[in-house]
Amino acid sequence: MSAPKKTSDTASVRDASLRKRLGSLGDILDNGPGDAVAKATGVFRKPPANDNQPDFFVPTIQDVPIKDGLDLMDIAVFRLAKSQTRKGDIIRHELPGVTITVAGGAHGMATIMDYDIVLMMVSHLAEQTRLYRQGRVPKPVKFFRPSSVEIFKFCRVSRGGCSYDMLAEALRRLQGTFIEIAQNTGAKKSRRTGYFPLIAGADVISKTDTGRIGTVEIIIPDWMYDAVTMHTNPEVLTVDPDYFLLKKGLARFVYRLARKAAGKNEAIYSFASVHTRSGSTRPLNKFTHDLRALIADNALPGYELYEVSGIEGPQLCMRCRSQILTG
Repeated sequence: MSAPKKTSDTASVRDASLRKRLGSLGDILDNGPGDAVAKATGVFRKPPANDNQPDFFVPTIQDVPIKDGLDLMDIAVFRLAKSQTRKGDIIRHELPGVTITVAGGAHGMATIMDYDIVLMMVSHLAEQTRLYRQGRVPKPVKFFRPSSVEIFKFCRVSRGGCSYDMLAEALRRLQGTFIEIAQNTGAKKSRRTGYFPLIAGADVISKTDTGRIGTVEIIIPDWMYDAVTMHTNPEVLTVDPDYFLLKKGLARFVYRLARKAAGKNEAIYSFASVHTRSGSTRPLNKFTHDLRALIADNALPGYELYEVSGIEGPQLCMRCRSQILTG
């Protein structure tokens, strides 16, 4: 099957959005989705050295499938960048039927990069639950004890000195960030309600010879433990490993939104709604510029992005790339 040619075949297409989508499809058919994504170097950071090499001195914990909690993937329960967080930070989401308030602590609100540790915790818990149901391991406990090296390997970051400092800062912010979900009067219950920490606590169990974090024990909050272990089908979705290589918080948020809302199909949100759900502190006009740049790169793992017009203004359409090839 031959791919569309950008300079000739697609040039005659009048609709700009369709023309761009056909050009993107040509990239995928010519090079495969992975190669097309790899070209957008502005979206991804460079993987750390030996990223794909097995480490015989590190347990296989970093090899488990990456999972994310389904219930909170369509809103930001963190800031998109460390520059946007501050002491006593608040994000409030007014959604149909519920009000969700995210509050940061003394060290500021957790960031979407800090949340990588939560993804690792959820992934570990989901894998242990799967193995437990197969009768291969004991029932999962409510704490997670990874080494710093395991965290770096799982999150695909280097083991440099600054990574240890960022790990310590991330744990402080995660411990201080809480979510409150309140059901609106008369509304049908659509999400669990109550007060939820991102992590229930953390303690450094051991240190390296240089005094840095060696092993950390993270207490899994009850709400997260129950969501994964108490259901026949755990409330989690698999995340592409290249998610960790996305440089910007906005790209990560849009991926999470697409993963939940679009799944294997398509989902559309107004730019204004994406702005609100992201919790971004940037003005809408600057956020719109950032979002259009992300659409122009069109490099999210597994999803194509394009802009369409709507009654409420510009809209973001997120479509599963596998649907582009088969649908």
